[in-house]
Amino acid sequence: MRSTALAKIVVGVVVECRKARSPWLDFLWRPVSVFVGTPSAVPWTRIGEEGDATTFYAGATAIELHRTETTNYRQNLSSGMPALWVVLRPIAANSKSPAFDILTVTADPSEGEALTDAGNDLVASVPMPAAIIDAIGGFIAEHHIERPFNKRQRDRGEPQTPGHCNQDGVNSK
Repeated sequence: MRSTALAKIVVGVVVECRKARSPWLDFLWRPVSVFVGTPSAVPWTRIGEEGDATTFYAGATAIELHRTETTNYRQNLSSGMPALWVVLRPIAANSKSPAFDILTVTADPSEGEALTDAGNDLVASVPMPAAIIDAIGGFIAEHHIERPFNKRQRDRGEPQTPGHCNQDGVNSK
């Protein structure tokens, strides 16, 4: 499928795996951060350990920016805590493969929320790095068009008065 994005920001995703305190799960996975660019490390490289948590560089993807979503991006940036939504899709259990594929990273809060609705995808928000805030701010400045909200008015036509049906089933007054 061809993308309609006017700009893309390449990012790397960092994911944490923590031993679960549950009889039903062995591990808990969650995205913890996103950074600009692509490191030389291969996806699913272990990058740190602290206590029972291990962090991995999960791989790279691109945040796609669309002209029609600038209002949502602007609301995100003005929220006081700009965030990115990271979506990871579980893959079939195999000891030689990682647990997830990166499905997407988005700066659009509406899209991020919509992606939490159904399925087995792991969706979490992470803080937006300053470099991405600056890039999205520049995109908004260049592409945002203020669109006034126009509330539609109902048509106040003649009210329909109930008639009587004649023998042919046709309404008549």
